[in-house]
Amino acid sequence: MKYLGNKGLPSVDFEEMIQYQFKDKQLLKEALTHSSYANESKVKKIKHNERLEFLGDSVLGIIISDYIFKKYTHLPEGDLTKVRANVVCEPALGSCATKINLGGFLRLGRGEEVSGGRQRESILADAFEALIGALYLDGGMVIAQTFVLNHLIDSVEQATKGSLFRDYKTYLQELLQSKHSERITYQVIKESGPDHSKIFDVEVLLGEQLLGHGMGKSKKEAEQRAAKEAVEKIKDQYV
Repeated sequence: MKYLGNKGLPSVDFEEMIQYQFKDKQLLKEALTHSSYANESKVKKIKHNERLEFLGDSVLGIIISDYIFKKYTHLPEGDLTKVRANVVCEPALGSCATKINLGGFLRLGRGEEVSGGRQRESILADAFEALIGALYLDGGMVIAQTFVLNHLIDSVEQATKGSLFRDYKTYLQELLQSKHSERITYQVIKESGPDHSKIFDVEVLLGEQLLGHGMGKSKKEAEQRAAKEAVEKIKDQYV
């Protein structure tokens, strides 16, 4: 297998691996370009994958929602929401990205490259969503749906059995909702580092009570870590 790294257009091997040939190769290139690469590049206006990630997140959500709604007709709305949350969470998507070696094809800035960005869960999950967005734009919903279900059906099955990655934000909500009326909120209390390599510092609160704290390369990663800390702190009180 050839690796893209930081050079050129995506290898045809990658397209063979995902079983789809892009009509617009630049769209795939954008999906595999991290913001750190675009920010460090001397070439102006290099597109990175954050907009495609935004689109892919929505496309992924509707595909999974449609699939579990139609297949698991016995599950109530609350259980469907839990299944979807555990399927589309960062750990699950990062695992899927790892299985197709998505990290090996990313274009990263030097800082992300040397700090292990190709294996970082948040970067991989975001790139996986960006790839879904690119597939949707290039081939339409059927193509995006085929890709998503090919890679996530096993995750759906595990989620319905409660054996998939835990979405800590959802789990924290489940633990607290039956005994507390206060709202759970996540607040970014600090951002550090350059724009292309920020570190987010997040707190999770129940009303005004601080429950947990987390740091990450993305807001989502920091929120999950804050929720995980909160769950570990209060779990024995509720289970």
